[in-house]
Amino acid sequence: MSSLQTVPKKPRLNSAFQRLMSVHWWMASCYLVLFVVGTFMSQMPRNDFRDILYDFHKSIGVLTMALLTWRILTLLQVVWKKYTKRQPKFSLQWLKNFALHTLMYIFMWAVPIAGFLLSNSFRANGVKFFGLVLPDVFPQDAKMVELGRALHFWLSYTFLAFIALHLIVQWKVAKANWRRLKGFIEARISTQRN
Repeated sequence: MSSLQTVPKKPRLNSAFQRLMSVHWWMASCYLVLFVVGTFMSQMPRNDFRDILYDFHKSIGVLTMALLTWRILTLLQVVWKKYTKRQPKFSLQWLKNFALHTLMYIFMWAVPIAGFLLSNSFRANGVKFFGLVLPDVFPQDAKMVELGRALHFWLSYTFLAFIALHLIVQWKVAKANWRRLKGFIEARISTQRN
């Protein structure tokens, strides 16, 4: 091999960026479940199945808060590694991306906090993580139930609008990931047939 030829670097399988993308897709899956279950359960009549869905919805909400903590710690690691080597190129596009992602992180935090406000205001020990009763973040207060309900509703659908905007901005990436997923599913189906 001559000195002009270079060996391409292999990406590290445990890089912080790969962990960040992994938690991104785990959280995206959780948010899909949260929105579908939340919309469905809010339209159901009060019964035992609705209570089970509410507990499941709250458990997934708690899980997303844990994943969000992991995601922020990983993001800080990525940003530290990236920007200690070189400063970002501050441009209008960089500012737009930064603002969109910052708002999305705020919503990722605010929506479950509003859910905690609603659940804790309605009933003491109102939030469980797959059966494990979690301590109350807010005191039980009947006057705060409507505020918690309104905040959780409006923040959730505003967050959903930002998710849609994120998909539009990242359309090429979303399209490439869709093709990958489709190819993976088709390969699995053809393997099972043989």
